[in-house]
Amino acid sequence: MIFPSFSLGRTALFASAVTLVASCGTPEPTGTAHVGGSAEQEDQLVHAAWTKNATIYEVNLRQHTPEGTIAAFIPDVPRLKALGVDILWLMPIHPIGDVNRKGGENKNNVIVEPGSGSLGSPYSVQDYHAVNPDYGTHEDLRALTAAAHDLGMRVILDWVANHSAFDCVWTEEHREYYLLDSLGNLQPPLGTDWWDVAQLDWEGGVENGLYAAMAEAMAFWVADCGIDGFRCDVAMKVPTPFWDMARRQLEAVNPEVFLLAEAEEPEHHNRAFDMSYGWHFHHLTNQVAQGKEPVQVLRDYLEEEAERFPSDAYRMGFITNHDENSWKGTVEERYGDAGDAMGVLAATLLDMPLVYSGQESYNRDRLRFFEKDTVVWGDYSKADFYRQLNDLNHTREALWNGDYGGAPQVLKTSADAHVFAFQKEKNGSTVVVVLNLSDAPQEVSLSLPDAPLKVVMGAGELGGWSEGQTLGPWGYCVLATDA
Repeated sequence: MIFPSFSLGRTALFASAVTLVASCGTPEPTGTAHVGGSAEQEDQLVHAAWTKNATIYEVNLRQHTPEGTIAAFIPDVPRLKALGVDILWLMPIHPIGDVNRKGGENKNNVIVEPGSGSLGSPYSVQDYHAVNPDYGTHEDLRALTAAAHDLGMRVILDWVANHSAFDCVWTEEHREYYLLDSLGNLQPPLGTDWWDVAQLDWEGGVENGLYAAMAEAMAFWVADCGIDGFRCDVAMKVPTPFWDMARRQLEAVNPEVFLLAEAEEPEHHNRAFDMSYGWHFHHLTNQVAQGKEPVQVLRDYLEEEAERFPSDAYRMGFITNHDENSWKGTVEERYGDAGDAMGVLAATLLDMPLVYSGQESYNRDRLRFFEKDTVVWGDYSKADFYRQLNDLNHTREALWNGDYGGAPQVLKTSADAHVFAFQKEKNGSTVVVVLNLSDAPQEVSLSLPDAPLKVVMGAGELGGWSEGQTLGPWGYCVLATDA
């Protein structure tokens, strides 16, 4: 069933729903609760043990299948398990606002006329407690989490906390949650073109009740459907104290909850978020591939990263996602022949690798953001490539996340103007990655660490690196000790 929108009785429903988590197929906890859910507690963030070598997959539910539903997606879960996926991140599943709905081609990002065929942006949330009927029901979502949990996978929801649809149920029931203009009207986030969403009043969020309502809405899904966490949209636009509070309350329902911030704020890792986006790194890889920046920027990045972020912060590496694909271009458009090399770099230099719907089939289409535009799956031509990368992240401790793995150490090569090489080491596990980040062959020599390495991906021989080997254009070699 789809629970109706209401302002009374949700607390009672939430309390009873807590008992449903076990029936939704949640994996058995591997640790103990560290907090009791109090916003006033002084404590620390502890990553759940299951996250130590987890990988993540973004599901564009609307476009993943011809039907675009939760039920239609469920049969694909075993394939994604075989791809080496541990976390399924679902783009927002809530009903989408009608007022000021956007539509048209991506290049024509405008408000459409009422009654148009636009499906709107999933990031315009009409009801934080409901499932978009175009996608299915609460029962369908419970079936998905149960199917994933049975395979040892987790499911997280995309959560849009900074703003809601103009016709969100809260705009009628709780006008006090919103940042109104001088005439008392709802308004979009200032300085953006997000005309289809209304800005929530986070500055007054404690006093106006927004903190409590938003945290309760998040906990509802963990309790009611066995959701394992959230990817939090534009997390830097919401006060960090809210995320800290929400994390504690979510842990009171599921001590092993997982949170991903669409942001790059070191303070997010103090208590709220397990992982954040490697946005700057992603932009650098695009610029290097396009010849707009030298390889040296990657070495500089590592130094800056080590200074800014704590070593136990998980950082997500990616070469595409829903924003990049729809608005900036496909992997082929942005990276050209460098796509595989940058895919290897993103999956090994940072912590947790991301794969996006269609990426394992080398999707060549910019998926339309506001309309139905199903992925053309073809023959899954890149599935083996991403399966290998996910397997390396699972089996080589040096590549595990945060302090569970090793910190990258830059290796000096004879061709540093064009070649980027680094190693990671943890508890006897060693991984070395050598990448030619240019469109010409490069003769490369370097000193390998004293470890029983073998080539596990790419070109190149095990021996002869001290004398020199040739890497082809955008070529790479990954060497590692045995698992």
